[in-house]
Amino acid sequence: MFLRKALPALLLPGFLLTAQAAPEVLLAPKGQPAVYTAPHKPHTKLKEVMAKHAGKKQWRELVVNDKQLTSAYEQWAPGFKSPKMMHPDTREWWVVLSGEVRFTIETQEPFIAKRGSMVQVPFQTWFQYEVVGSQPALLFDTNIAGAHTLFATTEKPPALPGIEWVKAAYNSRLPGLWKHGNKPHVTFDEIAAGIDSGKLKGTIRIVQDDRGTGNFIYGYNSKLPPVDPKNKGHYHPEGAEFWLIMRGQIRYPIEKVGVVIAEEGDVVYVPPFTWHAPRWWGDGASCRLAMNAFPDITHLFEAH
Repeated sequence: MFLRKALPALLLPGFLLTAQAAPEVLLAPKGQPAVYTAPHKPHTKLKEVMAKHAGKKQWRELVVNDKQLTSAYEQWAPGFKSPKMMHPDTREWWVVLSGEVRFTIETQEPFIAKRGSMVQVPFQTWFQYEVVGSQPALLFDTNIAGAHTLFATTEKPPALPGIEWVKAAYNSRLPGLWKHGNKPHVTFDEIAAGIDSGKLKGTIRIVQDDRGTGNFIYGYNSKLPPVDPKNKGHYHPEGAEFWLIMRGQIRYPIEKVGVVIAEEGDVVYVPPFTWHAPRWWGDGASCRLAMNAFPDITHLFEAH
């Protein structure tokens, strides 16, 4: 997997950024902050989503659908098996929140993913998944905005508005190009144990793609300095950032929104131009999977 080295914290406790010898001051655009359009919300609580779909065996709740990424909670019933499929040009990734899922990915041996599993499949690579055991599986699914899916000729594709399914030949497919140290399957427990033992340091890059990233940010509020109410944190000028809380609590002061305390399974979304300052919170370990569309997204801080 891709490993970010330990770096000095820069203005924002609980988040590690590359430090320069001295901050470079420049003029940056600062548009209207906290502009939320459906389905986006500052804080999506998993408990509320589960209550909304109570009694349903299978459902999908779209949480992120902007110009760059799309993410949704998905519950699959016991025994559910997906069609055999691939994405022509995009990488898809999942976090398993509960249940057990067998993933079959071309070039890999099949494996069982459980709570805390982070799974991904690169473009042009056949994959299929199946819920095993007696319990439904709940996952958080992410892909690049506008992604399309190709299906094996033995499958029946879904009916989509404006789409006709035709047979097409693929002459130069490149399966299993993981690149950048990506791995098909890593678990929360192994990464957290590596950080706690000191074998891994810093922010751990779980997913890296030209158009999407997922960073595992793990630590303890008890090891951070006290909250500085004057600290605005940072903002991103060209894209949103959002987080799936994987363990514990994360505290988010968000411009024009206020302070959000998010718990395991929740999603926090911050649009462009919006100050935010996430940090580990509560007792014990905390972890957020930070996702955005840029491998090395720009963090702009208040100049002093």
